[in-house]
Amino acid sequence: MGKFGKEFAKGLILSNPVFVLALGLCPALAISTSIDNALGMTLAVLIVLLGSNIIIAAIRGFVPSITRIPIFIVVIATLVTVVNLIFHAYLPDMYESLGIFLPLVVVNCIILGRAEAFASKNPILHSIADALGITVGFMLALLMISFIRQILGTGSLSVFGFDFFTLPVLGEHPIVIFVLPYGAFLIIGLLMALFKRTGVMKGE
Repeated sequence: MGKFGKEFAKGLILSNPVFVLALGLCPALAISTSIDNALGMTLAVLIVLLGSNIIIAAIRGFVPSITRIPIFIVVIATLVTVVNLIFHAYLPDMYESLGIFLPLVVVNCIILGRAEAFASKNPILHSIADALGITVGFMLALLMISFIRQILGTGSLSVFGFDFFTLPVLGEHPIVIFVLPYGAFLIIGLLMALFKRTGVMKGE
């Protein structure tokens, strides 16, 4: 596996932003009530993280160390504004569903964290691999959380209007707590414990 593949693979498990680095927990807790929201947030994070990593890696040799953080934030904020406008214009339902958490991507620790820890110190190609790996890892985490919360909290599974199945008992009596913030904390905590217990976090 080349350098590109290694950087991409790290974001899936060993540097998974949610379960290992514990970054981006705010949107993970707030919008993971459905798989639709998980995929929408992943798309927003992908555009912003990939764009910011490419731009910051490209200008890293020209940015004074003392002003790097404000410059990174300007780059990220610009990309988030573009994404916000795109969602508002072309994905209005998703825009409404994600609500305030879409513009709040600008302060998502994953974005600024990868800009500071990786893109500002590595070439463009490796920064692209890092952005893709971290985004896929973020998506997998959100999908796991959303899948469990949606099934337990609603008793059914549907994605973008397509109904896959309804559980007989939970369909009539869903466990509503799982679509509330408390349920998100519980699911994320259990999944983190499971990852740690099985040694997945350490790559064992």
